[in-house]
Amino acid sequence: MIRFSILDADEIEAIHYASLQMLAETGVILGEPESLDLLTGAGATIKENRVMIPPELVEKCIIMAGKKTTIQGRGGGSKTLGDGSLYFHNLGGAPQIYDVTSGTRRLATVKDVENSTRLLDALDNCHTITPFFTPTELPGGVMSLAMYRHALPFTTKPLQGPGVQFAAEVRYAVRMAEVIGPPAEVLTLSLSPVSPLTIPNHEAEAIIEIARQGIAFGPLPCPTAGTTAPFSIAGAIAQQNAEVLAALVLAELVHPGLPIIYCGRLAMMEPRTGLSVWGGVELGMASAGTVQVGHRYGLPVNVYGFSTNAHNLDAQNGFERGLNAIIPALAGADELSGIGEMEAGVMGSFAQMVMDNEFAGSIVRIRKGFQADKDTLAVDVVAAVMASTHNYLGQKHTMKALKSGEVFLTKLAERGSWEGWVTSGRVGMVERAQADAERILREHLVPPLDPLQEHELDVIMAAAEKELVK
Repeated sequence: MIRFSILDADEIEAIHYASLQMLAETGVILGEPESLDLLTGAGATIKENRVMIPPELVEKCIIMAGKKTTIQGRGGGSKTLGDGSLYFHNLGGAPQIYDVTSGTRRLATVKDVENSTRLLDALDNCHTITPFFTPTELPGGVMSLAMYRHALPFTTKPLQGPGVQFAAEVRYAVRMAEVIGPPAEVLTLSLSPVSPLTIPNHEAEAIIEIARQGIAFGPLPCPTAGTTAPFSIAGAIAQQNAEVLAALVLAELVHPGLPIIYCGRLAMMEPRTGLSVWGGVELGMASAGTVQVGHRYGLPVNVYGFSTNAHNLDAQNGFERGLNAIIPALAGADELSGIGEMEAGVMGSFAQMVMDNEFAGSIVRIRKGFQADKDTLAVDVVAAVMASTHNYLGQKHTMKALKSGEVFLTKLAERGSWEGWVTSGRVGMVERAQADAERILREHLVPPLDPLQEHELDVIMAAAEKELVK
């Protein structure tokens, strides 16, 4: 398997110790009372509004943390992050949907949550699903939970929970997960600390609730280098790492051994506008560094993969997402996010999901590499061909190589002649992807939940709306 290292061993250690120094000497802004009791009881100290977390406590909690996370779908299939495989999942929470036909965008709805989940269920290289769109017609207090509720009936794949911010969201998500199975087996939850180095009270309460419920937890800081993190990639990774570790420590103090998915969403500032850049190649480099740092702790790592700032399905879109996926993939990422993502996570499209499914297949092929052994070097095959037909098409060796995946067979890219392309109406990858998405949405059926399950989900959502919508 091909592997790429952007950091050497000394640099990884330097980032680790810089993060420990940040936590011990600068500290984390945190004021939630129960969290303070847990942390100070374990050896942390308080200075003004910051908690200083000593290195020995951080190291102890890293050792305690669960190093693999298995997520099961209601169809019975499961994926284990940390088993050495590379898995892919989609962007989560986009409020806008891009229409390829008109070249315009619109606000996403509940129906888009359902359709995107059903489409992703059919794509073989999307291994786990995160609720894709934010249903903007619903009240803000229940948007996150509604994403999960309206995704559950439309996939049998492992369905990761949405990002949460409040303890009540955690409790309701767990109740919904119980409708399809044991929550600790069918649900993961993520939460984003506020950069730089801040865990608001409601987020601290949510971390504690996730840990109490025994749900695999993905600390998901989203710093932007230059605005909410240092503008140097190494410094930004070190701060991001400190933010992951602070959340990890709090979770492990509540539930020793809780499975942790090490997540990082570091982006760079565009210095000419101040906007967050998801398309620059620096994102791929930062993601690769994040993978190496997370693996230093033995944890499975989930980072950006398919990411772009592009507003449509153009050349910029293709080269940005290709670079930003392949670099962390070769660094050994356990899971790459971003299938279907556009416009720095604000938007997504069905055609993009189909194209990314194919891109993912290409990345798996690249990671596989190729072997040079007696069979593949084919000395005897060359001799036989030169003594007969001078053509390899009829050789068993050719068919064997084809069946083994020596060549990745694309369904969307143009591989024919100019004449054939013109005759076909000059159809390209975008048009083929859009047509395939439309076909899947016409034809692909997902085994439904039974009526009692649907009713229970409605009851839970009604209770959530009553509590959370003010």
